[in-house]
Amino acid sequence: MQLGLIGLGKMGGNMRERLRRAGHEVVGFDRNPAVSDAKTLAGLVKALDAPRTVWVMVPSGAPTRDTVEQLSKLLDKGDMVIDGGNSRFTDDFENEKLLKAKGIGYLDCGVSGGIWGLENGYGLMVGGTAANVKRAMPIFDALRPEGPREEGFVHAGKVGAGHYTKMVHNGIEYGLMHAYAEGYELLEAKDIVEDVHGCFKAWTRGTVVRSWLLDLLVKALEEDGALSSIKGYVPDSGEGRWTVEEAIKHAVPAPVISAALFARFASRQEDSPAMRAVAALRNQFGGHAVVTAGPSSGTGSTQS
Repeated sequence: MQLGLIGLGKMGGNMRERLRRAGHEVVGFDRNPAVSDAKTLAGLVKALDAPRTVWVMVPSGAPTRDTVEQLSKLLDKGDMVIDGGNSRFTDDFENEKLLKAKGIGYLDCGVSGGIWGLENGYGLMVGGTAANVKRAMPIFDALRPEGPREEGFVHAGKVGAGHYTKMVHNGIEYGLMHAYAEGYELLEAKDIVEDVHGCFKAWTRGTVVRSWLLDLLVKALEEDGALSSIKGYVPDSGEGRWTVEEAIKHAVPAPVISAALFARFASRQEDSPAMRAVAALRNQFGGHAVVTAGPSSGTGSTQS
């Protein structure tokens, strides 16, 4: 099958390679001419035979919306666009509306697998009509992991369902990662535990907490046992926030995912205004000691 692929970064570039290994013809476009097959977006469209299928793999938000808008002016009736980035599911409704008015099909596809997807395959979560999914299935089959289709691919539902499912997937990922991280810190804090890396590695087989994320943490600890080369500063790319927002909207208790998201916020603070307020309150009502801030370091002497 022939495919246009827009966005050839860490994931997009590997996806192009995996598809080509499976025998598909991929015409790629990227703002970086060193990796691009087509010189322009219009050139990519021109290089494809009708009816065309174009996969968008660029950052979520404005970059994706702008790309879809440009494609709406370049593609013809009967063509199809797949958004495989981490777009918010509500953007899919607008993308579909824009393209449908011109007779262009639309699918949203949540993609998991990261930089390992080239060799291991990608987990795919798709939203859209059954007819459009069937049309793109050769591409999905090439990208997903080997084995039963249902163990690496799902047609989750209507347009938006693919990205919604990926959003929840990433929210779960937040919680899983933070649970492993808390366990790591606790093991490091206990003096009788002398082989923290070994503890995690022993969990990779036979235990109920084994997972690919655990395997990756073991790999990280093998490279840097104390993780001393990494600062404890953790960004969030949006999906965790959206998951918590959806949990609030639907009155679904999600304390683990919420706590993991808030822990990331805390990781970015050099000093916590909230904890300063708590310290001040304890001092005011009970005369409890506080640590006074120094002129530049944020630390100082303890006073009552």
